[in-house]
Amino acid sequence: MHNVKEDLLEELISLRKQLHLNPELSGQEIQTARRVVAYLKDCNRSEIIERVGGFGVVAIFDSEKPGPSIMFRADLDALPIQEVNTFAHSSKTEGVSHKCGHDGHTCVVLGLARMLSANPPKRGKVVLLFQPAEEDGMGAKAVLSDPRFQAIRPDYIFAFHNLPGYPLHQVVLRRGSFTSAVKSIIIKLKGKTAHAAEPEFGINPALPISEILQYAALLSNNKPERADFTLITPVHIAMGEIAYGISAGHGEVRLTIRSWTQQQMEELAQKLVVGIQQIAEKYGIEVAYSWTHEFSANKNNDQAIDMLETAAGELALDILHRSTPFKWGEDFGLFTQHYNGAMFGIGSGEKCPALHNPDYDFPDEIMATGILLFHQISLTLLK
Repeated sequence: MHNVKEDLLEELISLRKQLHLNPELSGQEIQTARRVVAYLKDCNRSEIIERVGGFGVVAIFDSEKPGPSIMFRADLDALPIQEVNTFAHSSKTEGVSHKCGHDGHTCVVLGLARMLSANPPKRGKVVLLFQPAEEDGMGAKAVLSDPRFQAIRPDYIFAFHNLPGYPLHQVVLRRGSFTSAVKSIIIKLKGKTAHAAEPEFGINPALPISEILQYAALLSNNKPERADFTLITPVHIAMGEIAYGISAGHGEVRLTIRSWTQQQMEELAQKLVVGIQQIAEKYGIEVAYSWTHEFSANKNNDQAIDMLETAAGELALDILHRSTPFKWGEDFGLFTQHYNGAMFGIGSGEKCPALHNPDYDFPDEIMATGILLFHQISLTLLK
């Protein structure tokens, strides 16, 4: 079965636009989850599990016969971005919109649910995961910590991301890391205020901050073609108050760091912390740091990529093998650190606005591509 019925596509596109109209931020996906559950209740599934790792939803299609367990993941959350589009389904929520295509990802997996209702697995089980809080890197961790998810233990887990800049429907694959390991550090410096005319009587964080930025630049190469790729990006700097008679006595620096693998990330993070501590000691200033927004590298399993390649070939889809990972992070990476699986891309069109841009919208043309590809993977593994 290499097509999706027109009435099903129309139904899913309508639902996708409803989700786009009503976006919810990470950890707040209450109504989105309710819409997902309502749709799943009309599907011939074995079980629905709600509030998984927050507002996550799991649907299980169990053949009740021995066989592998295969999971497909979608993400539910939107971004804190003001939409500039003026079409009829533009976001009704001020300052929040679906600018990463999670509304589309969700409807692709709901479309798969409808196809599984009509063509249930012959053996094993198919599990559909609708994950909350992807954008802030908290959702996968919360889902993995949920005992109800731990009981499922999938043999393989798959997810896709729509990719602006690539031809419509093109399937983008990569063995090894698909996306980078990413995390952010918050560095707080506590010195001592003084009169701006007598800074020598205080400890101003300006010079330590400048040295931290220079040191971070030395650790960063931003050369994706290198196996030891590293990138450290300053994202926020603040110090003192806007008071022209006061030499600043405190400061804060926030950096985002990236590498291709988890091991490289651990080594890079350690080097960065040691350097920060040495700089703070040099200037006699107190320093404290913490980590936030952590995304594990997506470690694609070779066998899972073979399945994807076979499924895409069965559907006569154009396949591109990327030579380097993507530099952005994706919370699905944490799942691939625990289970065999793979993330892949589907081209959103070469003229599609970039992800996280205020004029982006998920291209409904690729919805059938995602549904059919996921379904073909399940047919291949559970035949």
